[in-house]
Amino acid sequence: MSSKTAQLNELIEITRDGKHFYEHAHDEVKDIRLQALFRDMARAKTEVINALAVKVAANQSEPAAGGTLMGKLRQFYADTRATLASDEEAAYVAQLEEAEDRILNAFEDALESADSDVRALLAVEMPKIRACHERMRALKQSTR
Repeated sequence: MSSKTAQLNELIEITRDGKHFYEHAHDEVKDIRLQALFRDMARAKTEVINALAVKVAANQSEPAAGGTLMGKLRQFYADTRATLASDEEAAYVAQLEEAEDRILNAFEDALESADSDVRALLAVEMPKIRACHERMRALKQSTR
């Protein structure tokens, strides 16, 4: 596997962590507005994953199919915090915003070190990544 493919697969895994986390949070919260937001965010993650997977497949490699251990641990931690918190939904929002930080940082790091081919793809996907990050940051700030 080339370093380009490894880099793209790492981004797929990190983004898939976020997608799974949003799907999980959607099932856990009661607020229908948050459920709709979390569904939209999961859909945005799916679009990014699909774009990255196409590039990996074009390089005659297999796109990553799972997430990361860190993603599973973050979800478990959020469930625990939500169970103990007086405001369960705010706990999920805070953890999802941190997950967005992780995704944004991974994409920014990849953008700096990627070759021109991958950089072009990431430049197309970055507005989606930044928009998701901004939505969750604004939501977290409004729940304080």
